[in-house]
Amino acid sequence: MKNKSIVTLVFILLMAGSIKSQALKTGASLNHIAVYVSDLKISTDFYRQIIGLDTMPEPFHDGRHTWFSVGPKIMLHLIQGASGKTKHDKNSHLCFTVSSVGDFIHNLDKHHIKFESWEGKKQTYTVRVDGVKQIYFTDPDGYWIEVNDARE
Repeated sequence: MKNKSIVTLVFILLMAGSIKSQALKTGASLNHIAVYVSDLKISTDFYRQIIGLDTMPEPFHDGRHTWFSVGPKIMLHLIQGASGKTKHDKNSHLCFTVSSVGDFIHNLDKHHIKFESWEGKKQTYTVRVDGVKQIYFTDPDGYWIEVNDARE
């Protein structure tokens, strides 16, 4: 009887561990980020030409949305309708990783887009303690964007 109780207890513990493991696997994951913009064409061009994102089919077909793929099953949605550019805190930002911050800066310079370090020093980058280079700038509606060269 004692052995049967131990076997039952071990089985229950194993099942509990399996259920917990499955719960972690079915947790939330990022699907999309929505950015409310004042001029959909200007913002679409910005995210396509400056950030380098690819558009994807937009299911609403209402002229108020642009969808971009930003990763496996992750999207950025631009939504037309904001009343204009607004001021945002740099701590709230979108971040994109590129292979070369220097090459990305060249593209910003080509399009006359100003950027800065985290500290706000114009036309320079920050080097984080882990060696990652990063720059900050705003999109046409004033949302902050970070671009860095972080590696996994």
